Amino acid sequence: MKKPLFFERSELSRSLWAFRREFIWVGVFSLVANLLMLTPSIYMLQIFDRVLTSRSETTLIVVTTFLVVFIAVMAFADWIRSRLLVRTGTRMDRELNPRVFTASFDAYLRHHTGRNPAEAFSSLTTLRQFLTGQGVIAFFDTPWTVIYIVVIFFIHPLLGWLSILFAGIQLCLTWMSNRVTVKDIERAAVSGTDSVEFARSKLRNIEPIHAMGMLGNMRKRWLDFHGESFDKGSISIEKQERQQSLTKFVRYSMQSLTLGAAALLVIDGRLTPGAMIVANLLMARVLQPLDLLVSTWKMFVHAKMAFLQLETVFEEFPERAAGINQGEPQGHISLHNLSATAPGRDTPILDGISVDIPPGKIVVMVGPSGSGKSTLARCMLGIWPDIEGEVLIDGQKIESLDRKELGPHIGYLPQDIELFEGSIAENIARFGKVVPDKVVRAAQRTGIHEMILRFPGGYDTEIGMAGGMLSAGQRQRIGLARAMYGNPAFIVLDEPNANLDDAGDQALVRAIDDLKMQGKTVVLISHRPYIVKVADFLLVLRDGKVAHFGPRDAVLAEIRPHAAAKPTESMG
Repeated sequence: MKKPLFFERSELSRSLWAFRREFIWVGVFSLVANLLMLTPSIYMLQIFDRVLTSRSETTLIVVTTFLVVFIAVMAFADWIRSRLLVRTGTRMDRELNPRVFTASFDAYLRHHTGRNPAEAFSSLTTLRQFLTGQGVIAFFDTPWTVIYIVVIFFIHPLLGWLSILFAGIQLCLTWMSNRVTVKDIERAAVSGTDSVEFARSKLRNIEPIHAMGMLGNMRKRWLDFHGESFDKGSISIEKQERQQSLTKFVRYSMQSLTLGAAALLVIDGRLTPGAMIVANLLMARVLQPLDLLVSTWKMFVHAKMAFLQLETVFEEFPERAAGINQGEPQGHISLHNLSATAPGRDTPILDGISVDIPPGKIVVMVGPSGSGKSTLARCMLGIWPDIEGEVLIDGQKIESLDRKELGPHIGYLPQDIELFEGSIAENIARFGKVVPDKVVRAAQRTGIHEMILRFPGGYDTEIGMAGGMLSAGQRQRIGLARAMYGNPAFIVLDEPNANLDDAGDQALVRAIDDLKMQGKTVVLISHRPYIVKVADFLLVLRDGKVAHFGPRDAVLAEIRPHAAAKPTESMG
């Protein structure tokens, strides 16, 4: 079977192939720079064999003038090549970073169980630096080894064959360096990443670690990770240094042997002293690109690993197709035989759920812990990755809709509130264009307008990383305002009163009543019994299945006698 071409293999390959014109020009300027690298050698040959024998000052001035001009052109070509590589790197970063961000976002959203998806950003940086740095320069300079060998052949065939032998030895050393070090480099890179990620994950949960005296235990575990990483890195560096020392010894020895062989030819009268010096310089040029290959081999291994990781991420999380834009939804939610699973779990979290929520209704979802309430809420929003069945909004499958267009019409308050670094206004406005009237309206509906005004900067107050300067209740109420920003048609609130005081509870009830009056569809998860009174429908989950669903009073009557008259009793 015929193998596909490089630019036909994967999305990443096609993206890199789009930069072929820039790399072709890099190759052209590399050709000019390497061709003019012969200028000092030719100049030296002219000095020894023509100027010193003829004692002509005019000849010296002429050849020196040509030398300065050609070296200036060579320097200009090298500068243009470097500038082009910098601009190519900038463009590559600008064009691929959005794709990497989206793929990493999807990986987190779908609970990807592989390596940290955020590593894709580091992989892109590693690949870009190799392709626009010393790695690609070594690639374009190495073929000129053949040209320099040809020139040495013109000086004398014996030196030419000697240069082929030495180049072969250098290539063997490069191949051996790869065989000896590549696995150690890969293991050291993976181990180093694991060590850093372990420390980063513990720093995100520093408060319980400190409060419960777990620091010593965590430090011991991190030191184990770090020690393993350090040992593997030391082994890798030691092998690389040993290979580089061997390569340096061989290269200097071969240059000296070339000079010795050329000296013998001079003694025999078959070579001029000038040609002897030139041959030695050209041998250095023959071996230099090959030596650069050895020194950049670690970069190549890291770039290869980065390419494969990015290629895998792009394949597992392809670019999203443009969804359907159906305008503002009415909030009619239908679930048809919905099941949800998770990696590593034998039994489904949700099993065969079918419910129909009319637009403009308030649904309170109750049930024991672990019954699947939060998972069902995420399924309704189209953000749970592993599902079977259908989730419809106004008759359209939610995955077929344009999320960018649908998002402003959906509000979501997750159980674990996550605010982002920025101002209170930016968080409420979902980091889009801040419309002051809409921000204030959302804050007033949740009863936090006065609270926000008491902050030193009001709505412009910076909340710090993850809202660290706010209390849990304040974060929850700001998250609730964010969910209501823009008056969305469908709102899901997962434990919205978990951290609220009495005033916050009252504000929540008023906000839900306001949404009900405006005909918004609300799905609310709560363990607080008083919230049942705001419901039009009750949805009771048990073991991932619908135990009861229907109008509030009817469901209460089914659950226990006289429950309709006592809606404040605990619903589990």
